Amino acid sequence: MTTNVAGAGVRRAGRRVAGHSAFHIFCRSGLVARGVLYLLIGWLAVQIGLGDGGHEADKQGALQTVADKPGGTAMLWLLAAGFAGLALWRFAEAAFGQPVADGRKATKRLASLGRGLFYSVGCVTVLNFVLGQGGSSSNEQSKTYTARAMEHPGGRWLVLAVGIGFLAWGIGSVAGAVRRKFVERLNTGRMGPRTRRFVETLGVVGRASRGIVFGGVGVFLAYAAITFDPGKAKGLDGTLRQFAGTPAGPWLLVVVAAGLLVFGAYSFCEARWRKVEAVRDGRRGARRLLPR
Repeated sequence: MTTNVAGAGVRRAGRRVAGHSAFHIFCRSGLVARGVLYLLIGWLAVQIGLGDGGHEADKQGALQTVADKPGGTAMLWLLAAGFAGLALWRFAEAAFGQPVADGRKATKRLASLGRGLFYSVGCVTVLNFVLGQGGSSSNEQSKTYTARAMEHPGGRWLVLAVGIGFLAWGIGSVAGAVRRKFVERLNTGRMGPRTRRFVETLGVVGRASRGIVFGGVGVFLAYAAITFDPGKAKGLDGTLRQFAGTPAGPWLLVVVAAGLLVFGAYSFCEARWRKVEAVRDGRRGARRLLPR
């Protein structure tokens, strides 16, 4: 009985935190951080496509670009805080539900949990970088982790499963973008007609572009598992560079990179209009925690 009472108290406290306006602001700051990161990655990829690439077009390259600028260290700390906000927001959704019609479904909450873990890794990556521990590029990390996994029994199938997961997520992102499924997560009632059309266009282009890129990451992971060759695995930078190796040449990379720039811009729109309120239960039924 005491354990149940304590658990209920913790849950009530969690709901209060998730419903507080300060927590909503913290979550939105994370969407801004995500936008900054994708703008940097997209710009680095554009430079590679135009033959003037210096840093890798991935998170490490973006962080190094920030670090090289005046005030870069302070900016890196802000990015780390932003990704912490993204992670906590997704964990709140996993605990209390997403602010959509079927947001309390197990699949929705599990998806939020997965994204929370993903953003937690992103936060740790930024912290390691700002604390001077640096890190390898996405290509090196992908090859290293793939090789380590394949050293263990069943590791090959784990890599294949992860690759298929990335591919499925990428396809789902493209399909959701085309069908405009993301719109239900936006406070469209606070937009004018022109603003809504503009935001929807950014969302379709940006989310589809991101889905294509991460779907490509999944293809290379799956290929590495099938061929039992960790060297075939590629991270974000390597996947982007592969677009330049197609018959369309570097211009295809530039187009895809422009799509990532669009997603960065769309992230700023989400920071303004995304529903970040968790759902909670009450004696009168489930209701949303609206911003104050």
